[in-house]
Amino acid sequence: MKLKKTLATSLVIAGMTALGAASAQTIRIGNQGDALSMDPHSLNESLQLSVTGNVYEPLVTRDKDLKLVPALATHWSQTSPTVWRFELRQGVRFHDGKPFTAADVLFSLARGAGDGSDMKSYTNEIKAVRQVGPLTVDIETHAPFPILPDVLSFFYIMSKQWSEENQATRPVDRRKGIENAASFRANGTGPFRLRERQPNVKTAFVRNGSYWGKIEGNVVNVEYTPIGNDSTRVAALLSGQVDVIEPVPVQDVARINASGKANVLQGPELRWIFLGMDQKRDELLFSNVKGKNPFKDKRVRQAFYQAIDIVGIQRTVMRGAATPAALLVGPGVNGYDPDMDKRLPYDPEAARKLLADAGYPSGFDVGMNCPNDRYVNDGNICQAVAANLARIGVKVNLQVETKGTYFPKVLKRDTSFYLLGWSPSTYDSHNVLNALIRCVDDKGSGQFNLGAYCNPKVDELTMQIQSETDKAKRDALIKQAFQLHAGDIGHLPLHQQALAWGVGSNVQLTQRADNQMPFRYMSVK
Repeated sequence: MKLKKTLATSLVIAGMTALGAASAQTIRIGNQGDALSMDPHSLNESLQLSVTGNVYEPLVTRDKDLKLVPALATHWSQTSPTVWRFELRQGVRFHDGKPFTAADVLFSLARGAGDGSDMKSYTNEIKAVRQVGPLTVDIETHAPFPILPDVLSFFYIMSKQWSEENQATRPVDRRKGIENAASFRANGTGPFRLRERQPNVKTAFVRNGSYWGKIEGNVVNVEYTPIGNDSTRVAALLSGQVDVIEPVPVQDVARINASGKANVLQGPELRWIFLGMDQKRDELLFSNVKGKNPFKDKRVRQAFYQAIDIVGIQRTVMRGAATPAALLVGPGVNGYDPDMDKRLPYDPEAARKLLADAGYPSGFDVGMNCPNDRYVNDGNICQAVAANLARIGVKVNLQVETKGTYFPKVLKRDTSFYLLGWSPSTYDSHNVLNALIRCVDDKGSGQFNLGAYCNPKVDELTMQIQSETDKAKRDALIKQAFQLHAGDIGHLPLHQQALAWGVGSNVQLTQRADNQMPFRYMSVK
C-alpha cells in the first residue's frame, strides 16, 4: 500500500440504525494495549500521551491539521533569543475546582525534569522557569531554541496543590515499578475527567462539563478497554461490543470494510520502527560472546542491517501497510531529505562476509527484546528479523512480551538488542536527534538512545540545529547529522508504519497522523 502524504484525515459515516440518546453519547474503544499509568510524566509513549492528553493539557497543542494552537497558554513570544514568555489562559480550573495558575506551570516543568520522569528530553534545554505574574511565565533556555513551543506541545500541566496533597510530587518511575496516586487518579484541566481506572481491564472517562474550551463531539462517556488478541478485537468491533479499535490487523482490513458494520480508516503515521543495539558495554548482557561487545564493531552492525529483508517484511508481515525506511524520520517531518532515504541493499552474502571480517565467521548468540502489543505486528516483525539473522549464523534469543514489562526493562537499558518505534512529537528532526541519537547524559539528552550510540560531532550539530533559524542552513545541518549517523550504522531503520483504525458505521471522528485520538472530536449518531 502506498502511503499518502496527507497528515490528517477525517472520517464521517452516517448512522445505519437509530440509537437511544444514552448510547449515542458513549464511545467504546478497544486498543491492543493499555496506557501504563495516568501519570502524564511517567512514560513518553504516544499511546500513553494520547490517553492522558484527554485529561491533561499542555501550554500549546495541535489541532486536527496538526497546526500549533493555544491551549493553557493564549500567547507566546520571545523576549530575547533565549527567553520565551507564555501568557496563560484566565479562568481555567482543574477538575477538582482549583484554579490554574503560573505556579502549576513551574511545578510541572520541574516535575518533568526530575527523578523518575520520562519527559526529560522535553525539558533538557530549559535553564530556568520564572513566574512573571499570576498568569505569565518566562522559560529561559541554555541557548536559542526557536522550536520550544513545538517541544512543549506534548508536555502536560499538573496541579501543584493536588500533587502535594496526594504525595505525587514526583513522577511514577516505570523503570523501578514505583506507583503513587497519579498512577491511578488524575486531575487535569482537559475536556474529559477520569471516572474509573482498572489497569489492563478498563478505563472510563466522562465529559468535563465545566471545560473552558469547545468540545466539538457529542460524546459524554468513553470506555477504553485493552484487547490484546487481534481476532478478539476485530470480533468485538463487528459484533458492536466496541465502536473503535486500534490497530486493525493488516490481514483483516478487507473483511472489516466488506462487513457493512464498520470501516477501516487508513493513512500514514508519523512513526518509524527501528532496531537498536547496545554499543556501550564492553560485554553484552545477553550473548555467548564473552569479553567483548560485537556491536561496538561497525561491521557487525552493518551485517545485521544488510541481513534484514525489509521488502519481505513489508510484503509478508505488514501486508504492504508499511514503507521501508533508511532514516529515523520521513515525509511530514521538518528536515527530512528524500535523497538520503535510501537503504543499504539486502545482501546476506555481504553480511556473512562482514561478520567473518569482524571475527565472527560462525555468527554468535544474542538476546532480543520486543513488545507484542505496542506497534503494528511488532512481535511478528521481530520473529522475521530473527529468521533473517539466522541465515547469517546469528542465533537470536527472542523475548516477546507485553509492553507493561517490556518498557521498564529496555528503559533501564537492560537489553542488548531491541525494537522500538518513534513518532517525533514536534514533527521536527531535532526531536529524533535529541531523544534517540544524542550521546546519553543525565539531563535528558539521548533519553531513548537505549543502546548508547554516541558521536560527539552529531551532538555538536544537534545543538547548532536547535538554535539555527535560517531554514536552508538548518536543513543542511540536519542532513549532515543524519549522514554521520547513517555512516556509523547507529541504528537499524526498518519502516514507517501505517495507521489503521476500525470505526463503527455510526461513529464520526478525526484521525491524525500522530496517532493521537482526542475524544473531543468524537460523535456517535
